Amino acid sequence: MSAPVSIAVYFTMWWIVLFAVLPFGVKSAHEADAGEALTGDPGAPVAPMLAMKALWTTLISAVLFAVLYAYVALTA
Repeated sequence: MSAPVSIAVYFTMWWIVLFAVLPFGVKSAHEADAGEALTGDPGAPVAPMLAMKALWTTLISAVLFAVLYAYVALTA
């Protein structure tokens, strides 16, 4: 697999994994019983933890990409 193809595959895989990871551990203002008056959408997340999710996404994508790369390398 060439370098540009590898980068494109990893980038695509990273975004797919990000969308799979985003809902984990999220509580809306309604679910978290935020007692104060809501100024936004009651379904919006209280603490989305995006930095942690980006880290997990990178780690999961790296493992999945390594498996895919090994498979392609062994079958080529």
